[in-house]
Amino acid sequence: MKKKTKILMVYPEMPATFWSMKYSLKLAGYKALMPPLGLLTVAAMLPDNYDVKLIDMAVRPLTIQDIIRADMVFISAMQIQKNSFDKVVRMCNDCGVTVVAGGPYPSASCNEIKGIDHYIFNEAENTLPRFLRDYELGCPQKEYRDPGKPDITKTPAPRLDLINPGDYKCMALQFSRGCPFNCEFCDIIQMFGRVPRTKLPEQFIAEMELIYNAGFRGPLFVVDDNFIGNKSKVKALLHEVIHWQKEHGYPFYLMTETSVDLAQDDELMDLMLEAGLGDVFLGIESPNPETLADIDKKQNIRTDLYESVKKIQGKGFEVMGGFIIGFDTDPENIFDMQVDFIQRAGIPQAMVGLLSVIPTTRLYDRLEKEDRILGLPTGDNLAVSLNFIPKMPADKLIAGYKQVISTIYTPKNYFKRCMTFIKQLPESHIIWALRSQNRDKNFYKTGNHQVFRQTLAMVLLVISMTFSPYGLEFIKYLFKSLKYNRKYIICILALAFNGYHYFKMRKLVLES
Repeated sequence: MKKKTKILMVYPEMPATFWSMKYSLKLAGYKALMPPLGLLTVAAMLPDNYDVKLIDMAVRPLTIQDIIRADMVFISAMQIQKNSFDKVVRMCNDCGVTVVAGGPYPSASCNEIKGIDHYIFNEAENTLPRFLRDYELGCPQKEYRDPGKPDITKTPAPRLDLINPGDYKCMALQFSRGCPFNCEFCDIIQMFGRVPRTKLPEQFIAEMELIYNAGFRGPLFVVDDNFIGNKSKVKALLHEVIHWQKEHGYPFYLMTETSVDLAQDDELMDLMLEAGLGDVFLGIESPNPETLADIDKKQNIRTDLYESVKKIQGKGFEVMGGFIIGFDTDPENIFDMQVDFIQRAGIPQAMVGLLSVIPTTRLYDRLEKEDRILGLPTGDNLAVSLNFIPKMPADKLIAGYKQVISTIYTPKNYFKRCMTFIKQLPESHIIWALRSQNRDKNFYKTGNHQVFRQTLAMVLLVISMTFSPYGLEFIKYLFKSLKYNRKYIICILALAFNGYHYFKMRKLVLES
């Protein structure tokens, strides 16, 4: 029997970021927020003559022994993982082990990165088979590129057997790739195209079943950059998800990213909620209509942004918002405008970042022609640095950005937004009602360790926050929110749980 080729897949360390929830996760004993879905999917594409092992460095460290046992190391990373990525590559080079790289950071920085033997660019469904063929023939090339858009109905389910689901707070799946919009600063359409491609409903359901059979219960993030890019396909999927969730007692609480035009489709929102999908991330970017028009974020100016957010919240969704500061058309008072919108709209989890100009985007091309590019972006959504020359003086822009973070993430303002949000929710939440009505009688047995962990985390949270410097603000929030609607206790505590992380990130930003 021919010896199998040993592949070690490595996902580098992730520093503390806005979305990492690093500090809150420690309370619950989780090691990371989500597993590396991209590598797990690539692993599933490998033929049987490859023996695969995966190390997520958020879960455990990488050792020399791990590397020398492998014939090849596959590594993928985002820009923010650069330092850890570079360290892993140096370790592999020292051991004389072949390094194969793909993903956002290697793709954007291939001309600067040293030590990579082979690059797998674009979507792996197209480029990985060509590399494997050449590798087995003994003539692998340095780079493999293919701009074609593969049919993802043929994409295999991720290899969940390579991880321990209990290490993660949330599991991840993908339904679609691509986005119909053409925002100037975004690289999604360059990577995945403007025509959303979707998996089959039965394919997605099978992947949900895999996660269920692995014993995981809890949050499930659908990682699509715009889940509702193809609304008819999404509605067909949601009908199937509703049926599956009811049969299994609603073991998953789903989250995803959508465009603001979600507010214009009541049927879609109702289906999402009935399917157990209650958290949506919206790319709001700016409350300034002139800026939105200038960056081609036209979907955000077709209706009133504030009213759209309010309507989505009123249906029962938690809206998480992305906001960017540093566009050419930002007015002098943009900092106050951002704070006012975030507070007034009651968006507890508001990701505000300085503009990061990403290679391959139309914005990057324009600023490069204007000789305004200073280098590659860090990929850190809380980085206090710029990779371009802004129209506003850089020091003023950075100071204003710090002012925004400092203001919205004081415990007083954060908890105030939480209360505003809770008061905009319907009196009773359809998702929690469905979960209690259809609870699988075996849920607490199969998911007992997770229920215990979540309960313990909330107890530790209440203790930690009560005796923190902002204990009074926390207690006031807790009593006010429970008095208003104690049915929302899960949501109330979850928001406080996230705030524990954001308050620490605020301190890091202000010290940088």
